[in-house]
Amino acid sequence: MEKNYKKGDVLEVTIEDLSDEGLGIGKHDGYALFVKDTVVGDRCRVKIMKAKKNYAFAHLEEVIDPSSFRIEPLCKNARACGGCQLQAMSYEAELDFKENKVKNNLIRIGGFPEDFIEGIKEPIVGMEKPFRYRNKAQYPIGYDRAGNPVAGFYAGRTHDIIPNTDCLLGREINKTILECILSFMRKEKISAYDENTGKGLIRHVLIREGFTSKEIMVCLVVNAKTLPKEELLCETLIKEVSAIKSICINVNLKDTNVIMGDETRVLWGKETIEDELDGVKFKISARSFYQINPVQTERLYKKALDFAGLTGKESVWDLYCGIGTISLFLARKAGKVYGVEIIPEAIADAKENAKLNGITNAEFFVGKAEEVLPDFYNNPDSETMLHPDVIVVDPPRKGCDEKCLETMLRMEPERIVYVSCDSATLARDLKILCEEKYELKAWQCYDQFSRTVHVEVCCLLEKLKREKDFVQIGIDAEDYYSIKDLEKEED
Repeated sequence: MEKNYKKGDVLEVTIEDLSDEGLGIGKHDGYALFVKDTVVGDRCRVKIMKAKKNYAFAHLEEVIDPSSFRIEPLCKNARACGGCQLQAMSYEAELDFKENKVKNNLIRIGGFPEDFIEGIKEPIVGMEKPFRYRNKAQYPIGYDRAGNPVAGFYAGRTHDIIPNTDCLLGREINKTILECILSFMRKEKISAYDENTGKGLIRHVLIREGFTSKEIMVCLVVNAKTLPKEELLCETLIKEVSAIKSICINVNLKDTNVIMGDETRVLWGKETIEDELDGVKFKISARSFYQINPVQTERLYKKALDFAGLTGKESVWDLYCGIGTISLFLARKAGKVYGVEIIPEAIADAKENAKLNGITNAEFFVGKAEEVLPDFYNNPDSETMLHPDVIVVDPPRKGCDEKCLETMLRMEPERIVYVSCDSATLARDLKILCEEKYELKAWQCYDQFSRTVHVEVCCLLEKLKREKDFVQIGIDAEDYYSIKDLEKEED
């Protein structure tokens, strides 16, 4: 007789696998249970929180027999906070989980054979110390039950703030800065933003640090054009933390979950702070995209440069270029680099970063990659822009737009280097790119986001050499691809 599971049922289960989101997966008489804060091998008692016909989400009540992979989390907020999903897992097991996650997505979504994927895999690059690595932290501001302003992180799948001014993934100095701001708010009676009412002033506090320069930026995201007693706030912060070189506010008046608004104003100091990767200097503004783990980023970018195979003559497109980090790495070895990014401030930073490093062979364009690239393909300024030797892509989690992929295939670079923070969308895009024209030659994971489920991947694709096949059927390569394009249009 089939058992009907319901909310509140307490069961014993052994965790056999992990989901991509880091939830433990176990079965009770064939019924699947997804359990946060568990590790493969745990025998535990769980309580069903949400029951479906074939599966349920359950809360960990007790670990009866811990897995050999289980460790004690260093952070007291690890279970409540939604940030670190893997703190209860040994670091060696975490690296295995991440590499297998990418491999399985390449097989399941990308359609690549398992033996092939295993054969071209390069070992995952982990960290020596998987804590205190983040050069950027965004803390939501709210109230506790007593009405005091607090900073912290959202609990998993909610917008309830878990008070915590000392996240172990962030820098130690963040605690001093946050407590200084919270004290200022209490003393001057400055309100925190309330998502439910849309009222209140301070929404988030963004802190960035240049690991090489030691410079710090503090940006308050506010629900107003101005903040009361701005000068006093600046005086208080710089007196407390001498490394602060930039204090600014970002205006966000919208009823949205998006953290940053479009307008940023400097209250004190510089518009940007500086950092350095492998001898390349970068200026970073409040809204700039800049990889959050500089130690691993340098290793990742060196691999991207290696995969690009540059000799000093190549033309390169760098799509989703941010402030030009990969672009400027490439420009030192390339003939010409063209970078594309949608955020105007980031492109302004990229141009400034090129000047800062004396790099003259990099050009940057504002816009969506899926719009800028096709536009240049249809109206090229030069042959090198139309037919680059290499295209590098480092898209957001949603992956590359379909138009962007189509244009990349039309441009036919010899190599494509794909850097991804989401292996599911990576696998989806590689399936398209490798359908006819390209072959996946190598892939490697980099643990950019230690103690979380996220992982960075760098892939090399090379153009298939199929001229012999074309000759055998009596057409050249250019005519072959023209025919394929016409067939797609007819479909």
